[in-house]
Amino acid sequence: MFHALKEKIKGKGTRIVFTGGSDQRVIEAAIRLKKENILEPILLGNREEILYTAKGKGFDVEGIELLDPKEYHSIDKMVKRVVELRRGKLDEKMAYEECLKPNFFGTMYVEMGYADGLLGGATYSTADTIRPALQLIRTKAGNSIVSSCFIMLKEGKEPLVMADCSINIDPTIDNVVEIALQTAETARQFGIEPRMGLLSYSTLGSAKGTSVEKMQEASKRLKRISLDFEVEGELQFDCAIVPEVAKLKAPKSRIAGNVNTFIFPNIDAGNIGYKIAARLGEYEAVGPILQGLNAPINDLSRGCNAEEVYKMAMITAAQKYMNKEEA
Repeated sequence: MFHALKEKIKGKGTRIVFTGGSDQRVIEAAIRLKKENILEPILLGNREEILYTAKGKGFDVEGIELLDPKEYHSIDKMVKRVVELRRGKLDEKMAYEECLKPNFFGTMYVEMGYADGLLGGATYSTADTIRPALQLIRTKAGNSIVSSCFIMLKEGKEPLVMADCSINIDPTIDNVVEIALQTAETARQFGIEPRMGLLSYSTLGSAKGTSVEKMQEASKRLKRISLDFEVEGELQFDCAIVPEVAKLKAPKSRIAGNVNTFIFPNIDAGNIGYKIAARLGEYEAVGPILQGLNAPINDLSRGCNAEEVYKMAMITAAQKYMNKEEA
């Protein structure tokens, strides 16, 4: 998967801003991305702190763009644009103060067209990455929410996709439908043909409950849409992935027992589920990949390593071309 991504974006000069620019993991990944000519990294943060960290770790950041909000020459132009976007909510003084914050500044840098995408989260919470994205970049046409998915990779195994694992705490029926559609699109962007299961503690009416009813209704609404991929639900996880179980619990289903794209009923299930797959199943969890935004904005786990930063940066860069169907 990543070899194909690398070939797709290599040498195109895609500009990705990293909000945690002084973090050693981010610096290490940025140097590698620059050296391999995969993309043009922009390290955002206090210039002295970035250089101090780089020197202390023996990293050479020569040739990599360092961007310090406090030194930015066009800050007045950015402030005016923020006031326009946040009409009636921020005056110029408040907008200026926001623009000094790396996450906000980085998001505006993308909004104004100076960078193609943003990768944050190494030193900030998911909320700190998403909030300015929703305020400034906003959702794509036809999308009312932002969601996230993880691509789960393991050598010798088919890639899996899991959503939503990090953003929507208790999605409504409409939210689940939208998350499902967004996730199918993301799966295809990365070469995965979705066979989608809406997960529950019930299989096709075997149990009752509010959560069960939510996934049942979401499945019905999806099936009423003219979809070009298979969806089934509600399904228990074993029925979704084990053919022998599927024959007993959902014998008429075309995809039960062979699901590769999993939609969870809430963030508890999603977050726990992908981490179990990663820690006990030894899958590599790539993400969270944000879905539904007007520009590539992605989040990192604060527990990430330099390799994960490197891979998520490639995904962020690739999304530019996938979203615009340029590649």
